[in-house]
Amino acid sequence: MLDEEDFGPVLRMIESELNIHSSNFKEDYLKRRVQSRMRLNGVGTYQDYLVLLGNNPPEYEALKKGLTINVTRFWRDPPVFDAIRRDIIPELRRRKTNIRIWSAGCATGEEPYTLAIIAHEASIMNKDLKFTIFASDIDEEALMKARDGVYHKKALENLSEAQVRRHFTEREDGKFEVKPHLRKYIRFSQHDLMNGMPVTRHLDLILCRNVTIYFTEHQKDELARMFAPALTTGGYYVIGKTEFLSRDFEHLYEPVNQMQKIYRKRS
Repeated sequence: MLDEEDFGPVLRMIESELNIHSSNFKEDYLKRRVQSRMRLNGVGTYQDYLVLLGNNPPEYEALKKGLTINVTRFWRDPPVFDAIRRDIIPELRRRKTNIRIWSAGCATGEEPYTLAIIAHEASIMNKDLKFTIFASDIDEEALMKARDGVYHKKALENLSEAQVRRHFTEREDGKFEVKPHLRKYIRFSQHDLMNGMPVTRHLDLILCRNVTIYFTEHQKDELARMFAPALTTGGYYVIGKTEFLSRDFEHLYEPVNQMQKIYRKRS
C-alpha cells in the first residue's frame, strides 16, 4: 500500500520540474496519473518513482504528457459544432466581418482544424468574411502534432466523405494530412491556462472544452473570470458537455444553448 505522506515530494517535483501548478488539479487525479506511470515502469512506491525520474530524464516528459493528456477527434460532440456552424457564426457574421476564435487547450489540433473547416465553408458563402483561430496548449509535443496536421483515419470518423476529400490529403502510409487552405486560419502557440492571462484579446468565440474536468473548483472559476475580458461584448464561451459554469458568473455570461454548454458574454 502506498504511503500517502510520500506523495508530497512528488507534488513538489511536479511544480518545480514540470512547471505545472499542482494546486490547480484535484489531488486524486494527480495520484491516478502518477500511479499509472508507476505501474508502467514497474515501480511500487512514490520514493522509488522519484529515484526513477532522477535516473531517467525522458520519464519527466512522459509524466507531463500523462498529466495534461487530452483525448480528441474532429467534430467531437457533433451537436456542439453544428450549433457553432448553424447559430453562432451566422450571428457573428451579421455584426462583423473579422471573426477571432480561441481554441484553449487544443491538444493535437483536431478542434481548431474543425473550426477551420467551419470557417472555410462560411468564407466560401461570404467572400468578405475573415477568420483567425488561435490554438494553444501547454504540451509542446501535442502542439508539434497539431502543427504537423497528420491524423489516423479514426480521428476523422465524424466527418463526411466529402469533407475528408475536400480538406485532407491521403498519404501513402494511410494517414490523412490537413490541406493548406485550413492551415492558413490557425495560429498555434504554447500557453499555460494557469498563468491567468489569455492568449490574446478581442475574441468573438472561446472554446475551452473538456480541459477543466480535472481542475479544482477555484481554478475553474479563475478561468471563467479570465476569459470574460478577453471576449468582445456578445462574444461566446463554450465549455465541455460534462462541465458546469458556476452561478457566481451569471452576471458575466448568459446561457445561449444550455444543452451544448454555450454561453454569451453579457453587456
